[in-house]
Amino acid sequence: MSALLLEGKVVVVTGAGRGVGRGIALECAAQGARVVVNDLGGGPSGGGGDPALAESVVAEISAAGGEAVADAHSVADWDAAQRLVQRAMDTWGRIDGVVNNAGILSDAIFHKMGVEQFQAVLAVNLLGPFYVSRAAAPHLRERGSGAFVHMTSTSGLIGNLGQANYAASKLGLVGLSKSIAIDMARAGVRSNCIAPFAWTRLVGTIPEETPEQKRRVEGLKRLVPERVAPFTAALLSDGAKDVTGQVFGVRNNEIILFSQPRPIRIAHTAEGWTPETVVERVLPMMRADFHPLQKSGDVFGWDPV
Repeated sequence: MSALLLEGKVVVVTGAGRGVGRGIALECAAQGARVVVNDLGGGPSGGGGDPALAESVVAEISAAGGEAVADAHSVADWDAAQRLVQRAMDTWGRIDGVVNNAGILSDAIFHKMGVEQFQAVLAVNLLGPFYVSRAAAPHLRERGSGAFVHMTSTSGLIGNLGQANYAASKLGLVGLSKSIAIDMARAGVRSNCIAPFAWTRLVGTIPEETPEQKRRVEGLKRLVPERVAPFTAALLSDGAKDVTGQVFGVRNNEIILFSQPRPIRIAHTAEGWTPETVVERVLPMMRADFHPLQKSGDVFGWDPV
């Protein structure tokens, strides 16, 4: 019988009371990790709180013979994030991995989106991963090993209607992950992103007012949240110690590696450019390589495997 992939490790999973996060917490525990199950227990847009959600996942892990503790701190608060990470240190004296999964939605068409809607989503989805990762970083650096896994979204990587706040936070998270990977490489600490395709309570807020929206929702309902967990656990393991700075996707039984921005066309001139010559020469030369204005459903148009 092979050894468990995460035997002896301590992993913090945020937003682990339901959906994708719950599946990850259970899988990490099944692979031998001791898990801090973090969940504020708030609603899809961030309001309210219910610590019983995290406690119920801890009970599941304990019933299966694993070790876990519950934590209900908000990731959107610097001091609370410090206490979340300290919970792992106080309980087990170490931390080996962080999964930044907690997130909220507050959708609106851009020209109708309020400042509060934008700031609230960024606070949880982007500032939260920074706070928790920053709190864990000194401990991982001291150990000379460790891994971060951040949950991004095709809303940021590709685009979706009415999600300017969510898309900005999730694409910003990709930049944060790459910076962590670069800055902490010498310390042996890795950082990667996963875009999870899953039917969760957040995805369940997508409207079903048009035939196109209804078809999209029916397709999304076939995406199982727990299918994201095995790949996440693999990235946290020593078996992925050379994998960092990457952006992946998990869509049921499909594992996807996403491209990252690189130059594809370059225009130059010895004389320098004027607005007129840009319009006359540069834009026509590059137009064939422009990306079409697509949404994630346009790119992933096939049924999940």
